[in-house]
Amino acid sequence: MNSEKASIQPTEDEGPITFLYPVGGGGLSLMVDPEAFVKEQVQAIQGEIDGPAIIACSGGVDSTVAAVLAGKAVPQHLTALFVDTGLMRKGEPEQVREIFESMGIELDFVDARDRFFNALEGVTDPEEKRSVIGEEFIRVFEEEARELDAEYLVQGTIAPDWIESGDEARDTIKSHHNVGGLPDEMNLTVVEPLYDLYKDEVRTLARHFDLPVAERQPFPGPGLAIRTLGEVTPKRVEVTREACHIVEEELKTAVEDGDLDEEPWQYFAALLPVQSVGVQGDVRAYGETIVVRAVQSLDGMTAEFTRIPHHVLDRISTRITNRLGDHVNRVTYDVTNKPPGTVEWE
Repeated sequence: MNSEKASIQPTEDEGPITFLYPVGGGGLSLMVDPEAFVKEQVQAIQGEIDGPAIIACSGGVDSTVAAVLAGKAVPQHLTALFVDTGLMRKGEPEQVREIFESMGIELDFVDARDRFFNALEGVTDPEEKRSVIGEEFIRVFEEEARELDAEYLVQGTIAPDWIESGDEARDTIKSHHNVGGLPDEMNLTVVEPLYDLYKDEVRTLARHFDLPVAERQPFPGPGLAIRTLGEVTPKRVEVTREACHIVEEELKTAVEDGDLDEEPWQYFAALLPVQSVGVQGDVRAYGETIVVRAVQSLDGMTAEFTRIPHHVLDRISTRITNRLGDHVNRVTYDVTNKPPGTVEWE
C-alpha cells in the first residue's frame, strides 16, 4: 500500500441555523441550532478520544462532516485517511483530494485496489460483499493505525446505516459496511459523532460549515461493488463506472436544459448479471443489462422514483449502448419506490 502523511485542520463556525435532530436515539425534536449540536459533539469527542485517531474520509457528506467535527475537537490527534478501493466513481479519488484540499484538510491516500478485488473474487451474495468490504476497510485502518499508534477510528455513520443493518429488534434490510459489515474482532475503538442523525440533518450541518460537499448525492460505502450485481471484477466494475458517469452527465444536462426541475436525490446505473440477445449491426450479440435508477428522497428512509422524460432516457440508453456495446446490449429504467424496493439494488 502507498500512503502519504496527512493532518487535519479545524474549520471555523458559521452562523446559527435552526434544525431538527434526534436526542438520545429517540424521535426528532426541534431543539437548538447547529452550533449547539457542534458544541455538544465536540465535547463528546474530546471525552472519547485521548490519543491518535484516524478519520475515515470517503468524500461524502457524512464522513466530511464527521471529519470537520473531529477536527474541531481533537485536531492534534487526527489523521484523515482515504482508501482507494478501486470501487469509486469515475475520477472520484482525484475529486476527493481536491475537495479536501479546498477545505484545508490533507488526506493520507492508501491504494488498496488490488487488495479489495482479490478479497471479492468469486463473491456474489450482496451481504457477503458488504461483509468482505467492511472487514477489508477495518484491516486497512488497523494497519495504518499501527504506524500512527492510533487507537480510535472516527466514522460518518448515520441513523439509516444502523437502522437498515438491523439488530435483535429489527430485521436486516441490508448490512451497511460501516455497521453490519464490521468484523467481530477489531483493534480500534469506533467513534461516531453523527450516529443519531439522518441525511437531511447532516446536510444542514454541512451547509452550516459551508462545505463543498453539502449537496453531493449519496454514494454507498461499498461503492460500485453493490452496483455491480454478481461477481465483482475490474472489467465489470469499469462497465458500471462508465455507465454511472453517463447517467450523471445526462441528468445534470437535463436539469441545465430545463428537462428536469431539479437533480434527483440519488441517481446511478447498476450492472445486472442478466444476459439477453441483442443485435450489433447484422450480428447476434449476447450481452448484459444496465438498469438506470433515479429517486427523490429527504433522508433515504423512503424514496420515489424520478419521472425522467423519455427523450432523456433515450439519450442515456443510446450513449450507454454505443459506449459499452461490447458488454451491454440492453438498458432499462427502474420505476420502483422505496418501499418496496431500496434505493440501491444490493
